[in-house]
Amino acid sequence: MAEMKLGLFIRPTGHHIASWRHPNAHDDANKNFDRFIEMAQTAERGLFDMLFSADTQTAWTTVGSALNRQHYSTWLEPYTLLASLAPITKHIGLVCTKSTSFEFPYTVARQFATLDLICGGRSGVNIVTTGNGRSAKNYSQEEHKPKPERYEIADEFVDVLLGLWDSWEEDAFIRNKKTSTFFDWDKMHVLNHKGKHFQVEGPLNVPRSPQGRPVIIQAGASEEGRELAAKSADVIFGASQSLEMAQGFYADVKARLARYGREYGDLKILPGLSVTVAETEKDAQASFDVLQDLIHPDHGLAFLSRRVGHDFTQMDPNLPVPELDAVDDLGTRSGQMLNLASQNNWTLRQLYQHFAAARGHMVLVGTPETVVNTMQEWFESDACDGFNIIPSMFPDDFDSFVNLVVPELQRRNLFRKAYEGNTLREHLGLKVPDSRYGTAAERMNQNF
Repeated sequence: MAEMKLGLFIRPTGHHIASWRHPNAHDDANKNFDRFIEMAQTAERGLFDMLFSADTQTAWTTVGSALNRQHYSTWLEPYTLLASLAPITKHIGLVCTKSTSFEFPYTVARQFATLDLICGGRSGVNIVTTGNGRSAKNYSQEEHKPKPERYEIADEFVDVLLGLWDSWEEDAFIRNKKTSTFFDWDKMHVLNHKGKHFQVEGPLNVPRSPQGRPVIIQAGASEEGRELAAKSADVIFGASQSLEMAQGFYADVKARLARYGREYGDLKILPGLSVTVAETEKDAQASFDVLQDLIHPDHGLAFLSRRVGHDFTQMDPNLPVPELDAVDDLGTRSGQMLNLASQNNWTLRQLYQHFAAARGHMVLVGTPETVVNTMQEWFESDACDGFNIIPSMFPDDFDSFVNLVVPELQRRNLFRKAYEGNTLREHLGLKVPDSRYGTAAERMNQNF
């Protein structure tokens, strides 16, 4: 029986915008490495496939005067964080975000190939184009590049990554002391990429990954994002509000794989999921309501303004959400938020409360049985291959998930009872990718 895949989306105090205000929250987690050690160890106890850390290149993660109410304005840089967690963990995958709009592919290829060697084949990189335009001002750019150009750059960026990760064959390094031969010339491959946005000679000065190459993750739900994922991603993180929406996304992205010569199982789709769970429905709802009541209206309106792309900061939160057009450059979430508000006749307060816990991902509040019922329905109805878990608040909500939900998943044979592999690809059920240069046996056959 197929088993769910589970990622943990780490964020200092949690994903709910008011999480840091909770009495039990680790409100110092934006600077305290020990908090992340605790998260990683809990995730490994829960047998999770991977840790995932998002990133942005600016402290301006909200708008207006509410920035000082936002806990996610400073945090530990994710790559350094994961590299530090590598020797502390044994099994769990280590994934973080890199922006193709502000990084160079040679640097990113080198970083993650190195992390993969350090952790024994457990690394992955989340490729993003960066929607927050203020990031550009930190990289000597007055204006952020338009979305189509950012995706064009991302597509070429990933091609270069893949080429660089194929620089060396597994048995390239002979290390023959008698003949003074460290590596076999024929098993080193120079990329010589000359594209529109990047010129990269290669080869990469890091040996081949223990899992073939680091895992590539993508999170775009736009047309460009779906196509990029189908072409080159191993995992895509989705955001769906309903089973029907998730099924539509799943079917659409999986159907695109064949045009790139890929199989159905070559891409895992993991929608985000926020869970507040307790032994009774009443206790779970009470826990969730505590966080909802902690949202300061100024923060709620600023959060909404940033996500939708329209300024609500001077409006009464009890007013209905006005009829507005989505801002495409912010991604698909802007349209989703406005559509939900229109369908439900929500006020601004109701809209920001709805998205406060998980920014547009599915939210479940209930007992272990009711939570797993929904997770199982999605998993068995071609809506997902598992979930990227987005706890509203650390440590309480994630501890409860591991202590209550994971055992129920295991009882139903929906999730592993022990780690069976060593690499992130093995955890995810992904095959080791072939080098673009083929195996040694294939090259010998081509020569005859």
